[in-house]
Amino acid sequence: MSTSITVRDIDPADKSWLRREARQSGVSMEELVRRLIHEKRTKTDRRPKPSEAFARHFGENHGVELPPMVRRSYKPLSFSQEARNE
Repeated sequence: MSTSITVRDIDPADKSWLRREARQSGVSMEELVRRLIHEKRTKTDRRPKPSEAFARHFGENHGVELPPMVRRSYKPLSFSQEARNE
């Protein structure tokens, strides 16, 4: 069973790049796209750690200072009475 997709409004430069890469690899453009999609999925299939997700959404690029790293994990923040009174 074969399923095909149509990509509309693809940039002509991207299309010529795909054509060139497929020709160099000796496969069709469709097969090259399948391989690129498979490669991307295998790289992103793993679920990110909570610390990675936090850093991606709230990290330094977004104005949030992350707690210091302590041996492969983040040092837990403490909210003691002394810290509140200061």
